[in-house]
Amino acid sequence: MKTEIIGKKVEILEPVERYIKKKVERLGRYLPNITDAKVEVYGEKTRSLEQRFATKVVLKIKGTLFTAEERGEDIYVTIDRVAEALTRQIERYKGKLYEKGKGISLARQGANPGEASETEEAKTLRKVVKVKRFPVKPMSITEAAEQMELLGHNFFIFVNSESGDINLLYRRKDGNYGLIQPELA
Repeated sequence: MKTEIIGKKVEILEPVERYIKKKVERLGRYLPNITDAKVEVYGEKTRSLEQRFATKVVLKIKGTLFTAEERGEDIYVTIDRVAEALTRQIERYKGKLYEKGKGISLARQGANPGEASETEEAKTLRKVVKVKRFPVKPMSITEAAEQMELLGHNFFIFVNSESGDINLLYRRKDGNYGLIQPELA
């Protein structure tokens, strides 16, 4: 696993770097196929000492990204909190794989993997129970933000009048906005 550690407005000392690597390697016990880990540690000047440091970790696992960001009064505290958050995400992810039948070994299923009945599969798969259709009209990002606020939603899908592409505008935890511009792979 390749681990990249970046310090922004804070110097990452050798003990902190070792601690980060130890925590990231421990996550490999839960999901051994982690390919890359990117850790960013921020130091910020805030009035609240509890928000002084932030640690963000992005894990790549076979095309799936796991991301967590936590804030705290100490670098070590934020690292611990991020590790806990990622552990919960990985456990939830593994649970979903298990429910779908991807995590069940052939020994548990029986000799023939095709023996599982369709009713068992239907119970574990989630279904789309409602479909909404709405007209999407071209507008600027500013107009989309205003529309989203008027509706009281946390996200808004619109056609960007500048590019002509469908975009998704969403509200971030810090109160600012994020914009997702899909690209075909």
